[in-house]
Amino acid sequence: MQGGYPIVGVWLLCAVAGGALAGCAPGVGREEARDVGVVTPVQAPDLMTWAEFEGRSSPSPTTSVVFGTGATDIADLWLPEGPGPHKVVLMVHGGCWQKSVADRTLMNHAAEDLRKRGLAVWNIEYRGVDEAGGGYPGTFLDVARAADALRSAAAEHNLKIDRVAAFGHSAGGHLALWLAARPNLPVSSPLRSADPLPIAGVVNAGGLADLEASTMQADCLLAVMDRLTGAPDARRADVMSDTSPARLLPTGVRLVNLSGEQDHVSPPALARGLARKAAERGDEAEAVIVPATGHVELISPGTAAFEQAAVLLLEMLR
Repeated sequence: MQGGYPIVGVWLLCAVAGGALAGCAPGVGREEARDVGVVTPVQAPDLMTWAEFEGRSSPSPTTSVVFGTGATDIADLWLPEGPGPHKVVLMVHGGCWQKSVADRTLMNHAAEDLRKRGLAVWNIEYRGVDEAGGGYPGTFLDVARAADALRSAAAEHNLKIDRVAAFGHSAGGHLALWLAARPNLPVSSPLRSADPLPIAGVVNAGGLADLEASTMQADCLLAVMDRLTGAPDARRADVMSDTSPARLLPTGVRLVNLSGEQDHVSPPALARGLARKAAERGDEAEAVIVPATGHVELISPGTAAFEQAAVLLLEMLR
């Protein structure tokens, strides 16, 4: 917020060369309060593939913390050097809400990069809609329980949790923003809890956080929507009322929707649309569109997209 007015920005990052930002003079490369659009490259960029991303050896977390009896009551903790107290990023993986597609290890490279930058990372797990007990309400309850378990781990590992930033990719972007919006859940919702962990800011990287808008753009969501949102009943006629973060605005936290210009899983229109909705409700919200970028680069260290994500998270925790 500036001067009491909501901010909605749509940024276009500068040209990318060799995986780093290039040609960015001071004050150039970012426009706020208006949609600057995206210049289509003369030649289609070579986008990173999942095979390329997964072909690299994966780092390992500092430790894994089990906080319950369920198979997914676990989070990987990545601790930076030094005694702390360590600032914390709460990380939520994607995979179209399906464990057969991805689990938390998908985020290992991103977590290790943030750890080297001095941030602790709490990389959580949850049941997918394709697992027993997953979907509604299980997936949401798992994510909420994992977030709140950070409180128990804080003392043992000297974590600073008075200001936590959330980073979610794809389906995890939806769940990360949902965690920030939990205080706004309807009183009648079975997902509501008395004392949810406060979230200070969210980087929604290629996320599908507005479920209604995403059904028109994301094929993977259409296939699982009924399991994710659950069936309507007399107490909960509108299944979006407690599952779509776009319905739970304003959150009162800073929201940055990070999108690749060529992301076909979560197109830039979704990032812009959610930023606009959040700003209209009074939140500080931005959309950051990265040229020559698809879906995978958003969680791949060494790319312009992930560098932007890391910088944003450091800003949110400053």
